[in-house]
Amino acid sequence: MSSKTDSAKTSVYKPRPISGFLEWLPEVRLVELRWMDDIRAAFESYGFCSIETPSVEEIEVLAAKGGDADKEIYGLRRLAAEPGEEEGGRLALHYDLTVPMARYVAQHFGDLVFPFKRYQMQRCWRGERPQEGRLREFYQCDIDVIDMDEVSLHFDAEIPEMTLDVLSRLGVGPVCLHINNRKILQGFYQGLGIEDIVGAIRIADKLDKIGHDGVIEGLTGELGLAQSVAKKCVELASIQTLDASFADEVRAFGIENEQLEAGLEELTFVMLELAHLPEGSVMADMSIARGFDYYTGTVYEGKLVDYPDFPTVCAGGRYDNLVGSYSRQKLPGVGISIGFSRIFSKLVKEGRIEIGAKCPTDVMVACLPGSSRTDLAVTSRKLRERGFKVEMYHEAKSLKAQMKYASRKGIPYVWFPANAEQPNHEIKDMITGEQAVADIETWKP
Repeated sequence: MSSKTDSAKTSVYKPRPISGFLEWLPEVRLVELRWMDDIRAAFESYGFCSIETPSVEEIEVLAAKGGDADKEIYGLRRLAAEPGEEEGGRLALHYDLTVPMARYVAQHFGDLVFPFKRYQMQRCWRGERPQEGRLREFYQCDIDVIDMDEVSLHFDAEIPEMTLDVLSRLGVGPVCLHINNRKILQGFYQGLGIEDIVGAIRIADKLDKIGHDGVIEGLTGELGLAQSVAKKCVELASIQTLDASFADEVRAFGIENEQLEAGLEELTFVMLELAHLPEGSVMADMSIARGFDYYTGTVYEGKLVDYPDFPTVCAGGRYDNLVGSYSRQKLPGVGISIGFSRIFSKLVKEGRIEIGAKCPTDVMVACLPGSSRTDLAVTSRKLRERGFKVEMYHEAKSLKAQMKYASRKGIPYVWFPANAEQPNHEIKDMITGEQAVADIETWKP
């Protein structure tokens, strides 16, 4: 006899994905890990060292970044926290790696060697509406160069070249890095007599989202600029060149400003330094602004050429005061962040990721009749000592069942250990089907 109570007791929770949080099957996770290894190797090949900061920072540290950061922060508190407990409302998950890095450099200033070249590969969390290319939990891969008093402009060119090299090693397809300099925007806007330059830059930075008319409406409506002034801002943002010719187009406006000229010279230097890269890899783009307040010079935004409507996949720039806000020492820097999860999830969705085995195993040691667990363990240990990833089959099932298991997991080789009934070791290639006698001390795939 059944009842509603009995039904409630036997009901099973149906698992479901959490929106904005990625979760991969083992075969996809293996590719993701290989990507991380490749990125790590690329970063280190340029002399960058790894750091890792806690997943949480004090909220006042995260809020120091400016922009709309406070709208994206996940606050942190214990469910069992007592009223007024110290941690309550004081800590939050970091939503990027730049501000934690700034705090780290200021805190460990006396122990670091400058210029400090660091890379960081960690999860971040943002409380935004999940959609394609926008996640609530994701990996970022950052590189930054911090120095005392001044950072060489050569790093402004090395950072994008290094980024393109990393993405090329991963085979993500063509990427175009759009590059600008905040001094150009600030000097140009000053020359036009705009007072709220930060506000104007934030509106101009939305050009790809709201279009020319939307930017003009924002500049005239929100900031009260004249139509003619707003139009010139949009005309500047429309300048895009694959070489250093952008400078002549900007100077053609006839605006004379010291900061504007400095920005043009700096961006010209960067573009000339990158001129050897394949055409289309970099573009001088006067629409790139980066909305955060702390950028003061070169700024970058990278796009997947094959998916022009997809969000930016890497971004960053030069800053003079971000690290200095935690220290009296002037510590400027330049860096870029690669949106690892954004790129990887997009290419998985588009079928552009080559998926292979469901496990990292190189060799499965089969459990044959006449073989003891000790025989299997000794064989597995010897193969592991030679550097192979080895899985020992767990029980004496039929050989057909064991081979099916190895095949389903994509294990390339099955090892048949020597025993009382079989004096020689044998190896089976699961791809070709060939099986032969093998020497455990010398065998190679």
